[in-house]
Amino acid sequence: MTVKQISIFLENKPGRLADFTDILSRRGIDMRALSLAEAEDFGIVRMIVDDVYNASTVLKDEGYVFSITEVLAVEMPDEPGALSGIIRVLGENEVNIDYLYAFTARKKGAAYMILRVKDNKKAVDVLKASGIRPVGQEELADL
Repeated sequence: MTVKQISIFLENKPGRLADFTDILSRRGIDMRALSLAEAEDFGIVRMIVDDVYNASTVLKDEGYVFSITEVLAVEMPDEPGALSGIIRVLGENEVNIDYLYAFTARKKGAAYMILRVKDNKKAVDVLKASGIRPVGQEELADL
């Protein structure tokens, strides 16, 4: 069970991120999660959206360079220690995390984590065996 993350290469200059988010807003794309990693000349915007097809069409039409990657989304209690428990379970089972970012939603008491790992299937199996619930694309779109 994975979700599609869109990674966009964005020039690292004032106003570029605002231009990018304005385009998404005008085209009705609702972001569920967003992460920005910077480099000297370019940044990488990673986002989870409600409609991947629509978003990728808009990005292509607007000339952005992007890729789509399968990542994991996990629901967890919105409380201290929840993230630590997930990370510990993965580490104890030899699943390395390349990167992660979190977001909250309208669902009271729940937070969500996006995880990039090398082996999604193994990570999902490990998480499920530990009672941690991965979330699918459709469920995220409905948040």
